[in-house]
Amino acid sequence: MESKAYRGHIVAVPYPSQGHINPMLQFCKRLASKGLKATLATTIFIHNSMRPQSSDSSSVQFDTISDGYDDGGFAQAESIPAYLTRMEAAGSKTLADLINKNKNTAYPIDCIIYDPFLPWALDVAKKFGLYGAAFFTQTCAVNFIYYYVYHGLLKLPISSTPISIPGLPLLELEDMPSFIYVSGSYPAYFEMVLNQFSNTEKADWVLVNTFHKLELEAVDSMSKVCRLLTIGPSIPSIYLDNRVENDNDYELNLFAVDLSVCTNWLNSKPAGSVIYVSFGSMAELSREQMEELALALKGSNFNFLWVVKASEEAMLPRKIVGDSGDKGLVVQWSPQLAVLSNKAVGCFLTHCGWNSTLEALSLGVPMVGMPQWTDQPPNAKFVQDVWKVGVRVKVDKNGTVGREEIRSCIREVMEGERGREMKKNAEKWRGLAIEAVSEGGTSDKNIDEFVATLITTS
Repeated sequence: MESKAYRGHIVAVPYPSQGHINPMLQFCKRLASKGLKATLATTIFIHNSMRPQSSDSSSVQFDTISDGYDDGGFAQAESIPAYLTRMEAAGSKTLADLINKNKNTAYPIDCIIYDPFLPWALDVAKKFGLYGAAFFTQTCAVNFIYYYVYHGLLKLPISSTPISIPGLPLLELEDMPSFIYVSGSYPAYFEMVLNQFSNTEKADWVLVNTFHKLELEAVDSMSKVCRLLTIGPSIPSIYLDNRVENDNDYELNLFAVDLSVCTNWLNSKPAGSVIYVSFGSMAELSREQMEELALALKGSNFNFLWVVKASEEAMLPRKIVGDSGDKGLVVQWSPQLAVLSNKAVGCFLTHCGWNSTLEALSLGVPMVGMPQWTDQPPNAKFVQDVWKVGVRVKVDKNGTVGREEIRSCIREVMEGERGREMKKNAEKWRGLAIEAVSEGGTSDKNIDEFVATLITTS
């Protein structure tokens, strides 16, 4: 029996990876604070790995669907296409089962919020006559590029540059998502990002984890082709408006995090003296690139906190790092928001994944962008040329970023007049991010509009 009164019930279905689960979980918390019953439905494997707990005191409830690989998740699949095909079959059936399970309860499901990497979830919602909302976890600009390609408005391969898309700055080929820039790379993933738009015309809303002033022109352009609502930044409320009760962190982590190791070390360093280095959960650097990066960090003479995944540890040049003494700390994972909000951090050396970029913007931290693949090159373009909160490294003819280039970019951000200007711009974007989610802000009003539609029809 339900212990509290709700105004409606949404179920959110994220793509099963950390970078997609986190923002959708945060959006669920925001909706729960507005009076909705919010359920996050992860795959059985992810659920068993993270062990989230539903309770009367929890703002978000948890449930499961199946991707067809309940014992091992994606690692069990023989290929990317095999995983996506099996997940569509198993996910469609188990999402339908979840909807049916809730039909005769006090709060039947009113809306499915789905990651558009999983367009079949919208088809299931519509079979049951429910609202469907696409939740895009990448920038509006990147989404609009994929929209243009999917609808044949941008022909591939690209034969001439610069590339002109309404609402976006002029783009060179290297500013495009890697699936376009490196023709033929990861065809299954490229098909997946394009197929996000295979049925969005049936969606009642297109929600984007950004805020209006951050991508003003792109949002206004894309709004002409779909019912778009900006609802971000979708990060824990304590770092922004602090209006969502007990919202201190993402809560669900596929990796073990020890907060004290990083924060104790950071607290021993002067303000603005630390370079934080992290390339996210998926990017893998080569042995040569790891060595160049280590030499750059050591040669910069700044303190550095470097996240090196377990899969990369064998390539870590330990002598170079070891020679840095207490000036360098290497960890397998870090509590990123706690790190970025620490006053000791002066610069974020990042792959420019959207979650990391949005977190840095929301916390006023300048960046050195070293994009690897997918949406990261256009994000790095915006970091340097549109938002003016950082610089993007230049890659040499061998596809590696050399130590001198990395060191030069670090110094540009950490020192001098241009560095001070980047910090000032970063603080400006932090203020606008807080404004967007605060009462009466653009994202707050969009979320209220979304909730109001659900409660008047539920």
